[in-house]
Amino acid sequence: MHKKILPILLAFLPIAAQAAELDGSQLSVWWGVPFIGLLLSIAVGPLLMPAFWHHHYGKIAVAWSLAFLIPCAIWYGVPTAAAGVVHAFAAEYFPFIILLAALFVVAGGICLRGNLHGTPALNTGLLALGAVLASLMGTTGASMLLIRPLIRANDNRKHSVHIVVFFIFLVANAGGALTPLGDPPLFLGFLQGVEFSWTLKNIFWETMFMWASLLVIFYFLDRHYYHNREEEFPPAMDPTPDDARLRFEGKFNFILLAIVVVLVLMSGLWKSGISYNIYGTVVELQNLLRDGLLIVVILASLWLTPKIAREGNNFSWEAILEVAKLFAGIFITIAPVIAMLRAGENGAFGMVVRAVTGADGQPNNMMYFWATGILSSFLDNAPTYLVFFNTASGDAVELMTKLGATLAAISCGAVFMGANSYIGNAPNLMVKAIAEERGIRMPSFFGYMAWACVVLLPLFAVMSLIFFR
Repeated sequence: MHKKILPILLAFLPIAAQAAELDGSQLSVWWGVPFIGLLLSIAVGPLLMPAFWHHHYGKIAVAWSLAFLIPCAIWYGVPTAAAGVVHAFAAEYFPFIILLAALFVVAGGICLRGNLHGTPALNTGLLALGAVLASLMGTTGASMLLIRPLIRANDNRKHSVHIVVFFIFLVANAGGALTPLGDPPLFLGFLQGVEFSWTLKNIFWETMFMWASLLVIFYFLDRHYYHNREEEFPPAMDPTPDDARLRFEGKFNFILLAIVVVLVLMSGLWKSGISYNIYGTVVELQNLLRDGLLIVVILASLWLTPKIAREGNNFSWEAILEVAKLFAGIFITIAPVIAMLRAGENGAFGMVVRAVTGADGQPNNMMYFWATGILSSFLDNAPTYLVFFNTASGDAVELMTKLGATLAAISCGAVFMGANSYIGNAPNLMVKAIAEERGIRMPSFFGYMAWACVVLLPLFAVMSLIFFR
């Protein structure tokens, strides 16, 4: 969160407890303008004014946040605006950014020394490994662990942008589909009562379709670049020459990574029965304990990791700071958009709700897949998942059984289509920032979306015909 917004938030806190929630049925689409403005700023800012954007993106996020908060305070009262901010931060943003920061710091302290030669076979193998790890340690953890070794393995190649793009497709998104640990939407489903093993049992083949398709496409694309468009460099010109003696530094962070996983599981499996009302937002003890211990994990990693390990990773805070500042604005400005979606047919986006329901009143699974996915491409995919989870039924038992195909469509749309844009899933921006720090000229916001349209949309179309008709 940008430092200048803190006094504004603090000024609102004393009266937030008396606030009412935004009624989405009473909001017009104009309340979504600040959110759309922030998205457009993220899209065109780095493209049209890169230097200005790099130095002031935090201020821009604050400006769009105030463009929503000030009119909200005028029209609906300061307490309502304040309660919205408190809810966004206490219930959503802080847990989100603390977990993200823990995975970023811990994985950033594990340095793989030595170097491999970035052949198509090796790169494909690393992407496959990352996809598997993403479901075990989260898309953020797997991304932060493997992106630097992958870049280092290919640092003598002229064409490496496609490698990072497919890394985002697979490791930062599709890889997290098999367990609630993999991606935030599935974790929210777990907290709502969906069994831990449900996704593994029910969207396994959809996930295998995505993994296999992307790995095959990547292999042949990388093979084309490697054999037809690369100029072979003598080994001496490789900035990090090949070394068969691979070894890890900062191995203690593997233990911390396991602790992170245990803490996330604990917050979902243990119900303390104790909760606190923070200015109208209910926060449960197990979640506060999880977040507090995650902060301890962050401090332990920073204290115990050898300095040489982080230096080997060229570790810096810029990637997580960019995500933290931009997503602070996103979590604030998205509030009216989510409220309108939750209002169902009575809200400004009633057409979306009507689109996912058939003439017989039954859910249209193909439309659930596409509606959840398209909104998850630009909204935060976790609350989007919850909106459609509640639209379909809201009852985890019914969704796991009678409406299992609908829950599968919602889950796949939220996880897989988070890869459609840089803001669809938080690791996307982090991987982009790390790649650019290492000298890779990544596609612009719209350039990346062009990659997604060419590679991902045809796969989603085939998937919807196979699995969700």
